Amino acid sequence: MDRLRALLLALCLLVSPAVAQPAPPAAILFTNVRVFDGRGTTLSAPTSVLVRGNRIAAIGPAAAAAASDATRIEGGGRTLMPGLIDAHAHIMMAELPEVALLASDIGFVNLAAAGTARTMLMRGFTSLRDLGGPSFGLKQAIDSGLTPGPRIWPSGAMVSQTSGHGDFRLPNEVPAVPGAIAYADRLGVTAIADGVPLVQQRVREQLRAGASQIKMMAGGGVSSKFDPLDVTQYSLEELKAGVEAAADWGTYVTVHAYTPRAIQRAIAAGVKVIDHGQLADEATARLMAEKGIWWSLQPFLDDEDANPKTGAARLKQEAVSAGTDNAYGLARRYRVKTAWGTDTLHSSKGVLRMNAKLAKMTRWYPSGEVLRMATGDNGELLMLSGERSPYAGPVGVVREGALADLLLVDGDPVADISLIEDPERNFRLIMKDGVIYKNSL
Repeated sequence: MDRLRALLLALCLLVSPAVAQPAPPAAILFTNVRVFDGRGTTLSAPTSVLVRGNRIAAIGPAAAAAASDATRIEGGGRTLMPGLIDAHAHIMMAELPEVALLASDIGFVNLAAAGTARTMLMRGFTSLRDLGGPSFGLKQAIDSGLTPGPRIWPSGAMVSQTSGHGDFRLPNEVPAVPGAIAYADRLGVTAIADGVPLVQQRVREQLRAGASQIKMMAGGGVSSKFDPLDVTQYSLEELKAGVEAAADWGTYVTVHAYTPRAIQRAIAAGVKVIDHGQLADEATARLMAEKGIWWSLQPFLDDEDANPKTGAARLKQEAVSAGTDNAYGLARRYRVKTAWGTDTLHSSKGVLRMNAKLAKMTRWYPSGEVLRMATGDNGELLMLSGERSPYAGPVGVVREGALADLLLVDGDPVADISLIEDPERNFRLIMKDGVIYKNSL
């Protein structure tokens, strides 16, 4: 037990005191702040917000009246808004190159991902939906205070058919020797499963490990080497098996899919969220709207954030980029419930560009709608996990009873969304779960 205490102390000492703070004060009162609440698209008049413990306790005159014991923070007319949420993240793979990920010990992968998590939090991202990777240990370390980082809604391993978007085996590993498990599967990045019984088993394994939702591959992808973009993956029966296994645990399945055929099959199977979908057509968008399906889109353009591929992957990347404008147009036209995410993979630059990727959404939406999408809308999506949600309470909103994940922004990001592109300068205070991780006031 003494050795365990010493280890925990050593791990805590590794965290910079400028980032990881002690337990929150009994109460913190923000005064003279204009609130972006994550539900509307404008700022409030100057007001007060009281945080007690890890919750927002009161807003307005009632906040000041109940704050006799509170530490006061003068907002100076700045914007108080919810922490940002990335609805499509891969925290374990965001920065590490693919070769390093698949050739490294899981201990190294976890330490590298802890650095990524700290960077994300200090850029104002207080929550993320992790859509594939062995993030359970990192989530535990963050939740227990060993290292700073966002809240994580983990999916665990991405469930993929043989030849699917999650089949990263080399050609000399196929056909598989009976009983052999690919390294990506052993690492917990993917889970290859063919046929209803094995799909059920792999989905249940992720739920057993603590998955808050399940990620299945329903179509081809850009980064995978052996599946064309246009292919449809998993039969209707296999997708239904995954959906039913997740529903038995009170949660849902989201799928990686780009094409109308893949999206429509997934919806027929009972899937609640489509991730990507840049090649969707009008009939598919209409179906998503009619069924109340969430469309988790990413602003994939052939620009400075594209992380250019080569060869066949480049052609797939160009096809997705070309479809992005149309996808957002369809989402808006049919009022599909739309989430925002980055899907940052194997790119340190991509992590540093997360805020810029959000700001570029003004290509399709007004600034207030962009901010609402990355806060209140994404928070609503996270709540689809139901009882499997790892955190009790709403996120992405500034309202009484919500979890206290807050940013104090120097200026009005609705009027000037470029403010969020420079979080080091403009995010003067970052709070997660009632704890202040940055305060440059």
